[in-house]
Amino acid sequence: MKWISLLLVVSLTTACNSKKTSTAKEEAPKTSKLVKHIPIGDYVTGTYEDSKGHLWFGTIERGIARYDGSVLKYFTTADGLPSNRVISVLEDAAGNYWFNTGEGLCKYDGLIFQQFIVKEGDFGSNMISQLYIDRKDRIWVGTWGGVYLFDGQNFTPFPLPNPEITTSINPDTQNWITEIQEDATGHMWFARDGYGAYKYDGTSFTHYRKQDGLLSNNVMEITFDDEGHVWFGMRVGEKDHPDPDQRSGPGGVNRLVDGEIVSFPNIDGFTTNDVYEIHKDKLGNIWIATVKNGVYKYDGMAFQHFEVPISIMSITDDQNGNIWLGGAGGLYKIDQVGEIVEVTVQGPWE
Repeated sequence: MKWISLLLVVSLTTACNSKKTSTAKEEAPKTSKLVKHIPIGDYVTGTYEDSKGHLWFGTIERGIARYDGSVLKYFTTADGLPSNRVISVLEDAAGNYWFNTGEGLCKYDGLIFQQFIVKEGDFGSNMISQLYIDRKDRIWVGTWGGVYLFDGQNFTPFPLPNPEITTSINPDTQNWITEIQEDATGHMWFARDGYGAYKYDGTSFTHYRKQDGLLSNNVMEITFDDEGHVWFGMRVGEKDHPDPDQRSGPGGVNRLVDGEIVSFPNIDGFTTNDVYEIHKDKLGNIWIATVKNGVYKYDGMAFQHFEVPISIMSITDDQNGNIWLGGAGGLYKIDQVGEIVEVTVQGPWE
């Protein structure tokens, strides 16, 4: 996930719930202890279910949390992480876990954490924003300093060309890789802040930009549906404009269908909203998260809106059909019957 820009524009608070105990008139007053419902994290940037059915939640400030079906456990720098800023987790075919952190890449084999520095002294390259393992078991690493291929020990730069664009570039984020994906044909897709989306067929690049029909060149997310169509999630295109009065404009969602880029002007929040996450669930439904207007589910026919009260950064679905939503303000889930439930360190998990 895209978290750093979102943190600049969103400030949410979480509430504590309490219980009151009543006493009979003849009894002395009793003091009840408040039960504080602590969020998983103030910013839950990654949600993931592994092959064992364990749930993982990356946070900005508390490391990464794992719920194994009975216990919620946090892993932090005290356990061997290079940073408590963990963006997401990915499991490889051998059962190792890979963590994107604010200070490099980290591998966890269930016993030991192993740290990997992309580029010594380069904060941009060691701020890991994306991680993807393709069908050839190549590890692609997206950073705030570009794309790298990782062979288990060494990082090799994979330069992306600068396409011609018609919008301004923020020099602080121009090498921020916001997405890496592989489509069904084996083509690699990349999103780079301010430069739109790239498709790489193994030889050449195809560009998708605002001048080609996208709402914005600030592409945050790329997802493929079961029909092979490409979904793009974007943040408001002019948010980086040097003039604060001009930091507005289109963002939201586009879909690439048979070479044509399609918009959804009649869907609330899809044209002037930031979209940092689009997720295809196990049933093929497309879930689209927004910063200001909850989440939408698209079943191939219609959109269904869920008013989740956080700015959503990450989505995953588990083997039981629950949808887990992490963001600025904590963690929520949408259960199998469509109920929206806040999940804290006390649960509910079932």
